Amino acid sequence: MSDLSIETSHLTKNFGDFTAVNDLTLNVHGTKCVGFLGPNGAGKTTTLKILTAMVHPTSGRVLINGIDVQAHKREALYPCGALIESPEIYPALTPREALSYIAELRGIPASERTGRIKAVLDQVRMADWIDKRTGKFSKGMKQRVNIAASLLPDPDILLLDEPSTGLDPRGMAEVRSIILDLKKQQKLIFMSSHLLGEVADFCDEVAMIDQGKLLIYDTIERVIERVNGGGAAVEIDLASSDLTGVQEKIQGLPGVDHVEHVDTRTFLIRFGGGLPAQERLLSELVAAKIGVISYKPSSGMSRLEDAYLNLIKGGY
Repeated sequence: MSDLSIETSHLTKNFGDFTAVNDLTLNVHGTKCVGFLGPNGAGKTTTLKILTAMVHPTSGRVLINGIDVQAHKREALYPCGALIESPEIYPALTPREALSYIAELRGIPASERTGRIKAVLDQVRMADWIDKRTGKFSKGMKQRVNIAASLLPDPDILLLDEPSTGLDPRGMAEVRSIILDLKKQQKLIFMSSHLLGEVADFCDEVAMIDQGKLLIYDTIERVIERVNGGGAAVEIDLASSDLTGVQEKIQGLPGVDHVEHVDTRTFLIRFGGGLPAQERLLSELVAAKIGVISYKPSSGMSRLEDAYLNLIKGGY
């Protein structure tokens, strides 16, 4: 479905004197994965709770597929699946039992529940654990069951609140793999996170907020270009650990805007221009005889991190 949408209009939420969400207007349309970024306390979870009618806004509106969530909650949220924070599963329950209860709450007909439960547990690679008590599950396994619960109604829109935060590396990898699979199913995924690596890896667009205010919303590449001032960046590794005068030599090369010593023998170089400028810079670095042994474009995660830090520090 290409007409899927999440819209907020002048959304504000106050808790006493504290403003958690501040005049947030955001329009997301189509099938894609959108990363919702911001530091701790920026208002991400509060926004998601308002989107799912768990919290009422102080002012403003939320529309899901054009339907007002506050006025018509059931109809608006019918096509949605959500995982907000990390709900705990009763340890005595098995995934089959926990999901049966949730399926009943979601109004899934009794005749369809067994098939849907098996299908979603297959999706999250937990089918072999369907009748095991969840009390003995790892945190990553529990999170996969929670994601399965959000998938029970076969939603077109998924609202996920930091789905891999707090997991060990294996658990994070498992959750990310699930989300990558979901991306292929033509859904609209709106996912809060403060893990820039996972956003850079599989999100198409990013919305950044701080202190409840929207700072920017665009594709990741355009956010990087707008905030970092265009240009490009490469990382180089040097053979020698003697770096005396190296940074100054690189900084003096034509077109170089900034040089940063990021690791023992690694430098990050920002420069103006596209591929021709990148080719010319490589030739000049070799000619400078500083011992370049590796030359590669800076990762999407590094560039997104720069944009994020520039926005959060500067308020954009």
